[in-house]
Amino acid sequence: MMSVTVHGLQKSFGDLPVLVGVDLEVGEGSTTAVLGPSGCGKTTLLRLVAGFLRPDAGQIRLGGDVVADATTSVPTARRRVGYVAQEGALFPHLDVTRNITFGLDRSARRSGRRVEELLELVGLPAGVAKRFPHELSGGQQQRVAVARALAPSPRVVLLDEPFSSLDAGLRDETGRAVIQALQASGATAVLVTHDQDEALSLADQVAVMRAGRVAQVGPPREVYEQPVDRGVAEFVGAAVVLEAQLAGATASSALGDLTVSGEPRDGAGLVLVRPEQVVLGSPQDAGHRARVVEVGYHGHDASVRLRLEPDGVEVLSRIAGSTAPAVGDVVGVEVRGPARAL
Repeated sequence: MMSVTVHGLQKSFGDLPVLVGVDLEVGEGSTTAVLGPSGCGKTTLLRLVAGFLRPDAGQIRLGGDVVADATTSVPTARRRVGYVAQEGALFPHLDVTRNITFGLDRSARRSGRRVEELLELVGLPAGVAKRFPHELSGGQQQRVAVARALAPSPRVVLLDEPFSSLDAGLRDETGRAVIQALQASGATAVLVTHDQDEALSLADQVAVMRAGRVAQVGPPREVYEQPVDRGVAEFVGAAVVLEAQLAGATASSALGDLTVSGEPRDGAGLVLVRPEQVVLGSPQDAGHRARVVEVGYHGHDASVRLRLEPDGVEVLSRIAGSTAPAVGDVVGVEVRGPARAL
């Protein structure tokens, strides 16, 4: 196992700055999801760690070894880093066995046992060993790509949006299988994604990137419940952001007086409430009344857009799908749990 440490990393392409001082620490044997919108620099960060690109400034360390800085650039082949591209990038003319063993020495290529072990590790039956990529589903192809990345026993595995081309159900199943395989192998992993659910559910740590910088890094629950600013709050999940008057640990808002988590502060500001905290009930019993203006039914849950009465402020609630009201209904609204000052 090996940690990944990035400090002060900068990279530009021509006059376009892509990374402008990235700091990130990935612990040994852990999985960090680098989350951000397209163009924020997350794939460039991954390619720098892999050794496909050289940084303009800053340092990259794998464990205690400096692999890139102003005077050092260790070749990719010597970094013992596995790389899984977005589409898997399997060789179409090679079967699964030869794809997995590609790049290994001759004795390793002849060892069928190693292929069996890797297929078992990524949750594939031994029977796929002689199939070609076009005979596999998208999820199977991605698992083979991960098996190939793990074949030379890398210290670090880098995954660049590896599940983005899969449909929702397959993406979840494949993602869990891949993370389990990485954990079983003991490899340190960095997963680049723009999918918030994927980052929060699969990683030990989430690093939110924005405009070439890491805006926040921490455990998934911390990043979701305690975002450092409005941008992170709205990117990591659905957010209800309200103007408020703060007085210590209390905020007066359109949803009434709310308890505020975090550092007490005074004055005008913003508070965050997650939609699942917005609880609906009877308009006679709840503290606030609202009219339902939109309902998005998702089966297991529903998102309900509400217009508070009488001020017209709109908020979002996420509730069980079976309890969803109808558009036009008047409901009571309350907030469960503390808000977060932004």
